[in-house]
Amino acid sequence: MFCVIYKSTRRDQTYLYVEKKDDFSRVPEELMKSFGQPQLAMILPLDGRKQLANASLDKVKQALTEQGYYLQMPPPPENLLKQHLQESGKK
Repeated sequence: MFCVIYKSTRRDQTYLYVEKKDDFSRVPEELMKSFGQPQLAMILPLDGRKQLANASLDKVKQALTEQGYYLQMPPPPENLLKQHLQESGKK
């Protein structure tokens, strides 16, 4: 199984995984509008892989099979104040 990964032009660190290059037929229209013009990031074989960098391999495969796409959102922003307070023993 292969997947094609596109980077969003409107949302930082947001990626759309689809089964075939330039085939967005199973992606909801509203998602495509908010995603912007997809920029090809990479074509990736999923078979034989044990993991992906920022997404669950099992979730990606399941989403591609069931709905035809997987949307990878950016990680939540770090709360540096909370982290600092925890490290200094204050809560």
